[in-house]
Amino acid sequence: MAIVIPFVRDFDFAYGRCDVVSPGIRRVVANNPGPFTFTGTGTFIVGHGEVAVIDPGPALDTHLAAILTAITHERVTAILITHDHSDHSPLAARLSKLTGAPVYGCARKPKPGALPASGGEEGDDTAFRPDVDWCGGGTVSGPGWTLEAIPTPGHTSNHLCFAFPQEQALFTGDHIMGWSTSVVIPPDGDMTAYLAGLERVRAGHFKTLWPTHGPPVTKVDPFIAAYIGHRLEREAQVLGAVQAGLATIPEIVDRLYIGLDTRLKPAAAQSVLSHLIKLVGEGRVACDDTPQLSSRYRL
Repeated sequence: MAIVIPFVRDFDFAYGRCDVVSPGIRRVVANNPGPFTFTGTGTFIVGHGEVAVIDPGPALDTHLAAILTAITHERVTAILITHDHSDHSPLAARLSKLTGAPVYGCARKPKPGALPASGGEEGDDTAFRPDVDWCGGGTVSGPGWTLEAIPTPGHTSNHLCFAFPQEQALFTGDHIMGWSTSVVIPPDGDMTAYLAGLERVRAGHFKTLWPTHGPPVTKVDPFIAAYIGHRLEREAQVLGAVQAGLATIPEIVDRLYIGLDTRLKPAAAQSVLSHLIKLVGEGRVACDDTPQLSSRYRL
């Protein structure tokens, strides 16, 4: 039986409106909906009086204005970035300049052959430079709140999640999303690291997950279990396609992603590639060169 992920997609929001979503969290949603952002980027404000802002989002003047309105008479003491895609980090520098708050995050170290934003994602914010390097983790605190960085590479090599222990919550960026699975695009994205990150999150026993896009996940353990199960099921399907004699990624995508939105096919090809890289690394699949979209694969 196929793994069914219990996606959650319904939530109340309006673009630019600041919603109180928990005792310590507010959310402002940017007007940048799309096939990879769902309804748009959710910027989170943590705390009261002295606050942290998580993923200020895309370079939209209207969204910056909405954030500034939401924090009127408050002081931003930290700006946290889950990763440097252009729907998450571009406003960080402007918000930092306006508020004086340092930016916390992990600067990407490009891998050989990595290309900016291909295969269907929102693009890379190549100008992103955090003031505080959290690639190895870190903690920042304010009145009534603490945020701890948990490195979760996979979706990108520099992805971080942020634990909020006062509410047993985790801000998951794009590592775990309630409305969809996450995209893993090689060579920067890494399926082996991604699966390890899912296990690390599961071990944290959080009560609530707050993705940057869409509503929260509140039934955390079964959701993560299904998320992991889906990836392992997809891996088995990719292996089965190779066993059936399908040698190229386009052939495998056509077999596994029937009825897929054509806008998402490049991302599906990258996802299949990420599984094949893992399978080649484990010695279960072979190809004649370094695994890439144009390679031919066999057992």
